[in-house]
Amino acid sequence: MYMRCCIRARGVGGGGRRQILQQGLLKVISDGHDCGHDLLKVAAGNVRHCGHHAVSELKENSTSQETVQDPRAWIQPTGHDTGIMVYNSLCRRKVPLILPNKSFASWYQCGPTVYDHAHLGHACCYVKFDIIRRIMEDFFNIDLVMVMGITDIDDKIISKARELNMEFTHVAQTFANEFKRDMGRLRVQPPTVYTRVTNYMPQIISFVQKIVDRGYAYPTENGSVYFDVKKYGDRYGKLVYQSDADLAQFREVDKEKRGFRDFALWKAVKPGEPWWTSPWGKGRGRPGWHIECSTMASAIFGDQLDIHTGGIDLMFPHHENEIAQCEAHHCVPQWANYFLHAGHLHKTSDKDKMSKSLKNTITIREFLEKYTANQFRIFCMMTRYRSVVEYCDTMMNEAVSVQHTLTSFLNNADAYIRGQLECQAIDEALLMEKLSETKDKFRRAISDDFDTRAALEAILQLVRVTNKQLRSVEVDNPVRSPGVIAAIQAYVDRVLQLLGVEYPGRKKMSVSTVDSKAQMNDVLDSLVKFRSTVRHYALLKGPDAQPKYGQPQTTASTTAGEGEVGHVKLQRKEREPLMKACDEIRTELVWAGIQIQDRGRKSSWQVLEDQSIEGKQHSLSDPVSTAAENFNFFLNCLFCGNR
Repeated sequence: MYMRCCIRARGVGGGGRRQILQQGLLKVISDGHDCGHDLLKVAAGNVRHCGHHAVSELKENSTSQETVQDPRAWIQPTGHDTGIMVYNSLCRRKVPLILPNKSFASWYQCGPTVYDHAHLGHACCYVKFDIIRRIMEDFFNIDLVMVMGITDIDDKIISKARELNMEFTHVAQTFANEFKRDMGRLRVQPPTVYTRVTNYMPQIISFVQKIVDRGYAYPTENGSVYFDVKKYGDRYGKLVYQSDADLAQFREVDKEKRGFRDFALWKAVKPGEPWWTSPWGKGRGRPGWHIECSTMASAIFGDQLDIHTGGIDLMFPHHENEIAQCEAHHCVPQWANYFLHAGHLHKTSDKDKMSKSLKNTITIREFLEKYTANQFRIFCMMTRYRSVVEYCDTMMNEAVSVQHTLTSFLNNADAYIRGQLECQAIDEALLMEKLSETKDKFRRAISDDFDTRAALEAILQLVRVTNKQLRSVEVDNPVRSPGVIAAIQAYVDRVLQLLGVEYPGRKKMSVSTVDSKAQMNDVLDSLVKFRSTVRHYALLKGPDAQPKYGQPQTTASTTAGEGEVGHVKLQRKEREPLMKACDEIRTELVWAGIQIQDRGRKSSWQVLEDQSIEGKQHSLSDPVSTAAENFNFFLNCLFCGNR
């Protein structure tokens, strides 16, 4: 049956086809280098899709000799070219992302094994793919259906249940719910469908049996079922080819297995473990790890998948075995068209990846006590998704700095557009040219294997140029250009939202209607304007020191010297309560989640990004001068003759 729909190469020795070894492959992928040329020849002939099946039609040459193809070669799909180049682990190079359907893509992502708290290693992988998902959906207008499989039955889950004296189902449910909450805190969009292994047992058993029926797996006397890698032949090794010699050090003594490379599809029951009824051996057991994802992905998408993603540690053996299982079960030459793998997250002091089993993790909850979701997302964007990421204070401080640069620009742009920031005349031609250039750079970056590092740098260059134009300077009758600043602000704001970086000033307030939100903005604007007027009056001296509100006061003329000093002391005494009142309003608004920024004679407000107690305390301790401090500084300058 397999020969009817799959290409089979006959008469060619295995040595001629086995050109890709594991050594160096992980480094190539994680370092972001391309191979320069395809080491595996692409299928000869034309490729067409028939239903879900990719069928290759072999063309005979003029001498009627049989066309030979490497069975591990990647077959480029036909259909709609999205304009995106992606690094496909199936061929170890960048290739066009082509979808059979113009505006739809199927995507399966390996989820966690839920036996403990999620950590930053998980977070880094899922945030990176969330960014890619947002780019595909919101920038390239591709409708994605994403399925994430959660492993809720596993040796580690069983061990954890014994340790806690709980049912394994309760352990899995507890940590699965916590994982979803953690992803929500990091603003990772939930998949279209969550699947759990324990809900797919009938489908898993049926999936295994079909592989047995096709002759690619065999049951044992005690009830286990193994995949027969030797019978599957040279098709095994599409992601990472390893010869018998390469795997010699990993040989396990298992009398049940026909070959040491064979892997379990179904495990016979062991004393004290949960089990499900099966048709093999003693009739009790549970699934192997690899078969779970193959079954759940196939249950949703059938025998053809566009995109499969996961951490680079899953490439072998997990994803390799998924491919073998699915292609044997569905009788197709290529089950998934694209495999994308995210690089590991390492701590600076640790050469190994961050892993629960290695006990070198930082939980997501612990991380968010110190940093924000925005800062971690920017941290993830600072490198390519395929690269190994080094987690350290230096990298996080850089991410915090980038976040501050972006939010400061958006706040300054807001203030300028509202007329709350004064500066020299804007060079409109320069900024419009820079905006157009940035748009082009951003598109090219995200089209090049979702290069967020280059995309982020393009945005930061635009922000830096614009910030130079927005330097606060008090000028009389300034020439204003709110249009170009508004255009740049709107673009930067839109890009940040596209990438999942949430600008707090754009958050909807917790009010019921749009009218209420607008009304609340007006109230805050009026309050800040009133405070700014009072503050400005309190900082003035001499005849100009007249309040805007109420009746003008008559100020007796004074002579220089002691008379002027005495007058200033009187002003200080009279106006000190006003300065304290301005500071009190500022403090109270901070605790309400609003921060006032004083810019010379004018002030503006923004929503605090970090609404935690620590975040508000940090805002109050920020070295932004309070009104009282400004007033005291003014008096000191006056007495020193610095007017």
